[in-house]
Amino acid sequence: MIYLKTEEELQKIKASSLLVSETLALMASLLKPGITGKQLDVQAYEFIRSQGAKPSFLGYNGFPATLCISKNEEVVHGIPNDQPFKEGDIISVDCGVFFNGFHGDSAYTFVLGQPNDDIVRLMKVTQECLYLGIAAAKEGNRIGDISYAVQYHAEQKHQFGVVRELVGHGIGRSLHEPPEVPNFGKSGRGVLLKQGMTLAIEPMINLGTKNVKHLKDGWTVVTADRKPSAHYEHTIAVGKEGAILLSDHSKIEEKVKNNTNLYAV
Repeated sequence: MIYLKTEEELQKIKASSLLVSETLALMASLLKPGITGKQLDVQAYEFIRSQGAKPSFLGYNGFPATLCISKNEEVVHGIPNDQPFKEGDIISVDCGVFFNGFHGDSAYTFVLGQPNDDIVRLMKVTQECLYLGIAAAKEGNRIGDISYAVQYHAEQKHQFGVVRELVGHGIGRSLHEPPEVPNFGKSGRGVLLKQGMTLAIEPMINLGTKNVKHLKDGWTVVTADRKPSAHYEHTIAVGKEGAILLSDHSKIEEKVKNNTNLYAV
């Protein structure tokens, strides 16, 4: 069942989502060659708890960390480890927060150092896919309009791979609520969008094939051809005139620009 949120509930989801954005901004300020995913995870956990909130991912279906940190060919759900990051790594960080009874969810992809042209294009196109999908999230449209916007831009215009096995989702009192929000599909199809729906829109775009594999850890998803992947995500509310952003990537982008270790897309 899809649950339409009241204005008060939307403000609570926004508070959770902004706390996610602040956590990701903190990660952007800390990222450098030599730091590890586990070190970032500890910092994220301590920051979220200091704000009176809880990490949404920690313990979710047994997930062992606060952040999903996915590097290079890892698409999503990477488990933070002790391996130091190095120059040239592409690092997607996904974070969820539970605060005042509601979840927020957002993700951002970083790169250490100067990436090659293919990686720059992958990151730019994935960001563009995110905002094209968000632009379609208005009352009267359907889920398929979001899906088609993402797929057409990534696959038809830029020949990148759009992951099929993993999708965006509704969000609210639960981290994952109906409806699913695929990054592929046909416009005019699927669930009718209504004001008060809250969605996590999250394109996962691969430099090569759309196909993925699951590692033996039971969580990490990697590209089948081992080419890099990018992942950006916003929590949004469906509005009559258009989507309302509840998370805020500008906080992250500011930290990226101020961190000389990171490339600002």
